[in-house]
Amino acid sequence: MANVSHGRSDITSHPDVSEMRERYARMLGGRDVALVDGPVFLLGLYCAASPWIVHYAAGQPALATHNLIMGIAIGLLALGFTRAPERMYGLSWAMCAMGIWMIIAPWVVGTGPDTGVIINNVVIGALALCLGLVCAASSARRTPMT
Repeated sequence: MANVSHGRSDITSHPDVSEMRERYARMLGGRDVALVDGPVFLLGLYCAASPWIVHYAAGQPALATHNLIMGIAIGLLALGFTRAPERMYGLSWAMCAMGIWMIIAPWVVGTGPDTGVIINNVVIGALALCLGLVCAASSARRTPMT
């Protein structure tokens, strides 16, 4: 009977060890702001649900639709940051722009927003702007200057 059990061997003798190490380093190199991905996703979820949480969906239907769409967009950015960080962190500046837009949206999209609506959107916008700046600063630090 043949011996089919494989003894433990060192991976340094593997023919593709250099390629595996390079791929592992690339994967870890793009994850320096991985802790931001979760909060960005949660911010997107809250932004999408905020008209119903703060109870202005009936009084401000245009702003409710706006926040729903913006929340979905922020959530999709977060998923992109998680799935393909090396491709998506260039869009961190788009998240900063979305944050600024969320701050001014109650006056542009809404009709006579009350204090709760304004505070809600300003907090969401400020958080999106801050998280976008963290992602953008990290990607700028990681990108080599040519």
